[in-house]
Amino acid sequence: MKILQSVTVKQVLTEKTRKSISERYRQEIEQLEKEVQQLHFEERKQLKNHPSGSEIKRFFRKEVTNKLEKQKTIEFQLNQLHILPLGTEIKEQEVMAVVDVQVGQAWENTNKSIIVKDGIVVDIR
Repeated sequence: MKILQSVTVKQVLTEKTRKSISERYRQEIEQLEKEVQQLHFEERKQLKNHPSGSEIKRFFRKEVTNKLEKQKTIEFQLNQLHILPLGTEIKEQEVMAVVDVQVGQAWENTNKSIIVKDGIVVDIR
């Protein structure tokens, strides 16, 4: 029988992947900063039309807080990335795969991982 199962894709940390992931994190941080600036602009615009808008202030405060929390999380991940030794396997994503399951097969053997190093699949476990 064939079933769909999630497969973990892991990236082996090399200097090349560290640089690539760092750049992606920095871009995400920049994007969040732009979104926070945009939220402040939108808040001022809304408050001009509704000077006593406590609901508006509360909404924008919540949105800004969420963006800043995401930014802190990404900054933490960026710091951790520089601490990790080369060769560490980092979970990158989950993909779906078709897996053949047989009667009598050990279920634990159906869990698969794909190991990628510098964009090339080096192992399937």
